[in-house]
Amino acid sequence: MDELPRIYQPRERTTAPSDRASLLSGLNPEQAAAAAHGDGPLLIIAGAGTGKTRTLVYRVAHLIERGIRPERILLLTFTRRAAQEMLSRAERLVGSASGRVHGGTFHATGHRLLRTYGESAGLARDFSIIDQGDAEELMGRARAQLGFGAGAKRFPKKETLHYVYSRHINTEKPLEVILGEELPQFAEYADQITRIFAEYVSRKGERNLLDYDDLLYFWATMLESSEELAQRISSLYDHVLVDEYQDTNILQARILRGMCRTHRNITVVGDDAQSIYAFRGASFRNILEFPKQFQGAAVVTLEQNYRSTQPILDVTNTLISRASERFSKTLWTVRGGGDKPWLVTARDEHEQTRFVVDRILQLHENGTPLGEIAVLFRAGYMSADLEIELANRKIPFEKWGGIKFLEAAHIKDVLSFLRVLDNPRDEISWFRILTLLPGVGEVTANNAIHALLARAWDVGALEDFVPPARARAAHGALVAMLRELRDTPSAQTGDAGPGGADEGAVARDIARIRVLYDDILRERYDRPEPRLADLDQLQTIAAGYPTRGAFLSALTLEPPSSTQDLGAGADSEDDHLVLSTAHSAKGKEWDAVFVIWAVDGWFPSSRALGDDDELEEERRLMYVAMTRARNELAIVYPLNAYATQRGSEYSIDQLSRFVDRGVRQHMQRVALGPPAPDPAAAPPRQEPLLDLRALLRGRFTP
Repeated sequence: MDELPRIYQPRERTTAPSDRASLLSGLNPEQAAAAAHGDGPLLIIAGAGTGKTRTLVYRVAHLIERGIRPERILLLTFTRRAAQEMLSRAERLVGSASGRVHGGTFHATGHRLLRTYGESAGLARDFSIIDQGDAEELMGRARAQLGFGAGAKRFPKKETLHYVYSRHINTEKPLEVILGEELPQFAEYADQITRIFAEYVSRKGERNLLDYDDLLYFWATMLESSEELAQRISSLYDHVLVDEYQDTNILQARILRGMCRTHRNITVVGDDAQSIYAFRGASFRNILEFPKQFQGAAVVTLEQNYRSTQPILDVTNTLISRASERFSKTLWTVRGGGDKPWLVTARDEHEQTRFVVDRILQLHENGTPLGEIAVLFRAGYMSADLEIELANRKIPFEKWGGIKFLEAAHIKDVLSFLRVLDNPRDEISWFRILTLLPGVGEVTANNAIHALLARAWDVGALEDFVPPARARAAHGALVAMLRELRDTPSAQTGDAGPGGADEGAVARDIARIRVLYDDILRERYDRPEPRLADLDQLQTIAAGYPTRGAFLSALTLEPPSSTQDLGAGADSEDDHLVLSTAHSAKGKEWDAVFVIWAVDGWFPSSRALGDDDELEEERRLMYVAMTRARNELAIVYPLNAYATQRGSEYSIDQLSRFVDRGVRQHMQRVALGPPAPDPAAAPPRQEPLLDLRALLRGRFTP
């Protein structure tokens, strides 16, 4: 397919006051054209490292300077931290007025609007939000209720069912199409799966629960199914700005059309070359078709790169130019110097590892901090050999993509107590709490939940429930704790009397829960100290929230990876090398980047080789990985690998098809020689000049 034309259409600008001209003076011409755009739709195609965040910040500041009321501006980002950073930078330009801009993620904004307008759409205002893990558990309960999957034939697991459900909601693909394309082995169960989904939706409604997908789906439905609600919600804002537009899905695109149904003042920023989240439902077509969906849209392309050297840009420009569909752009920089990126051929995985570690140490000795060096790969398991070698050589590193803070069992346990206090109908949290008690298994826990259900989720039903003998002491302690916290309403309502909201109430709730739970934790784990420290941190953070509901919603909508992400304390001062998947590296940058396992079947993934769309996404993923580098880039691939890691057909490796001849012309080939001799090592073996033992024997042998 032909490339989409590069379009540059800055709107005609009227004479601006001197202070407005000064506001834009720090931008290059394209950035200034985007920031000073007037009304109407605007698409900013921002290549990697071209200052898209800066441009969006100045766009917000310019709108405020123009006289747009800050509270009439909506800034949508994919992380809460990104919105906070942008608004903080805007404040330095236009003052505290930018603090009244409504900024946040799609899900957080949907949550806020549903709290405000949901009752008009039949949604109870005190709903609870469940995370992905709890949604999967609820899906499993729906499956069990209907009795599916109990036979000998293989039936989808709860995680698979939830994946299909979420994909159906976010992509709008029919269930049969999703099963046919991705899970053909389960296509025969389409009718049963549909019934499970109906039961899942019913259970959410009965228990006053919303999952992540509901936050977007209900927001879109209010905009599309009620003229009155659509008018009330869309009229809240005069301008809508969206970051990382290439990562939006079909549902989010519908929401944006509904929010701009009257004024059409929408600005989106993104890079089609960095669309890498199709597995989450993101639609590459959203950004490509924006000019069609919003007729008359201006398109501004940012091509001046402020991150990488020109040799790195020459390689990445050539790599992405092979994409079948894209907005045409060629990144350039005024930075001088820089070596060509290295293309390193290793004999096998061990030689690949040895080269990477030796080169990292060399860079570090030459003054590059370990924290400014990253090793990137397609999937987490590809760094196993490297991690062993780093540990052996005592090189500190951190790996991005491990278990997230809120997925840790001890954190979910404590939050479950808060959830049932906030919403007594949350059966998933009840089940988790009950199975913590000694001697209480699945059957006993379900019996207790049925007793609660029969009493309309009145906690008093638990007091009348007779537990197994082993659980009686713990059951009594649980009932006493729940009674005490239930009768202390401040953490639920935020009402502390004349003084206003009691911001310590949620932390005190956790402290009371831990009187019971810490002993359970010590029994379950051989090394409880790190987990107890996590709970200390959770308790500290909870002190900043006025109500249980506010605390639980904040954690669920913006799940942190660690206690640092919860907002406590400064970043660690320790210098650590970064190991990361290419997906997790998006949006980051380092002085030196190594991309390992650049091998067909590894990068690109073998799963993508038979599908053109998936293969194109793999190309964009490699582009993202390579464009993270500021000064040094090395692409490394081993010629041989152990066949058992991917199947018997892979034993001799082929360089990634993305690093074709044209790409290689902009790289320097590096051949690895034998390891340098160790001066302390023993000299090489040679024929002896004499045989001492033979001479000694000769003294006594005729």
